[in-house]
Amino acid sequence: MRIRMHVNPTQLHFTRFRGERPPLDGRLVEVEIGCADAQFLFERAAVDSSRLYVGLEIREDFTLLVNKRAKRDGLPVHAVFCHAQLHVKEVFAAGGVERVYVNFPDPWFKRRHHVRRMVDPALADQIAHALRPGGELFFQTDVWAIALDAMATFDADERFVNASGEWSFWKQGNPYGVRSWREQNAEETGLAIWRIMYRRA
Repeated sequence: MRIRMHVNPTQLHFTRFRGERPPLDGRLVEVEIGCADAQFLFERAAVDSSRLYVGLEIREDFTLLVNKRAKRDGLPVHAVFCHAQLHVKEVFAAGGVERVYVNFPDPWFKRRHHVRRMVDPALADQIAHALRPGGELFFQTDVWAIALDAMATFDADERFVNASGEWSFWKQGNPYGVRSWREQNAEETGLAIWRIMYRRA
């Protein structure tokens, strides 16, 4: 299957939720926003299969591939076709998520495309709804401007507490023992990675 690497999230096509909700059954839930092929979540599931790992993805073809793989391998991973800035509240009850990952969101470098960037107050509001009190939000990027945008967004929202202190990056590396393809590539090619850890107030 040939999958587009980029889609315009501002298109009206994405405003209505049409995805398949995950099988929420009382297990602790970890969510990756913009999961692509969900490599990060599949590795998490291999480490701890007692949890449910949900990937939110705006490219529907990826969700089909992820769910097919999860069924084949018998792993607790489920991808949901949705627009995270709009639909997290339709997928999860308030406080229903243990941990959220935002791994290397598309930077949309061209100025006219900045409106397409994922991390903004709308996404922060959706995440704040889903995370339980004390739950974790872990953000990673290899693009300095995106790191600053994320910190400005979440540090300004009183529902999130920066675990390293205000306007401070997380300097203890990735604490989860698994890496997305992008993180692997960044480390192998020597790119700097900026990480931020938040806890839900």
